[in-house]
Amino acid sequence: MGILYAVAVPLGNLKDITLRAIDVLKSVDCVACEDTRNTRILLDKYDISTKLLDCHKFNEKERSSKISEILGENGSVALVSDAGTPAICDPGAVVENELLKMGHKIVPIPGASALTAFLSAVPRDNEFFSFIGFMPRTKQKREEIFEKFKNINCIFYESPNRLKDLLADISGYFGNSKKIAIGRELTKVFEEIKIGTVSEIADYYENNILKGEIVGMIFEEEENDFDETQIKNDIKTLKKQGFSAKDISKILSSLKNQPKNKIYELAAKD
Repeated sequence: MGILYAVAVPLGNLKDITLRAIDVLKSVDCVACEDTRNTRILLDKYDISTKLLDCHKFNEKERSSKISEILGENGSVALVSDAGTPAICDPGAVVENELLKMGHKIVPIPGASALTAFLSAVPRDNEFFSFIGFMPRTKQKREEIFEKFKNINCIFYESPNRLKDLLADISGYFGNSKKIAIGRELTKVFEEIKIGTVSEIADYYENNILKGEIVGMIFEEEENDFDETQIKNDIKTLKKQGFSAKDISKILSSLKNQPKNKIYELAAKD
């Protein structure tokens, strides 16, 4: 039986490819790729003439049969995505799952990954993190993620078209002072990694053009991020002055840079 190689390719800078990856791409019978046009640019750069087989999210299951035929004849196939490592927020997982069911062997050829490239440039207090892939599109689903992973560094991917809305949701849930990091256009000409409060990051991108895929991190909550006892005392004081729970959440969120929804929950209970 042949072998399916899961080959990591550059994120943007074509020099970010391993010697082993080049050898594999030259030696296999074909390269199953997300977009033949993008992959051809990479192969031409390294004088690789291996034939290409389109394999994207709309035809993965169908292509699994074709790839299985090649492997069954003792051939070999390289599976790549447009950028980074296949099957990580990119096509590939369906193909790999189908081929494993058929008894084929999968060999990883490690290399570039937006996730690890980003983390290598963002200092953290510990090595624990969660990776959720692309952020959900709705505010409700995002807030479910915020709540579930608030006590661990939360890594995510996002589209530039949705980043400003996401930053607003992070600010509304955690407060303006929440620490985050945003990486954009990694390994490319306009690469940048910004670390700061969600308010600072939002202000920066309000005046700067947003292009390219984004990877980000919401830093884990610190023990003293939310002083519930003090907040409850402030709520009692404001209630005595006739303020509603909704008004109290707005006032204290603004004054103390704390999440509006958490303050509202406390105010609504009493």
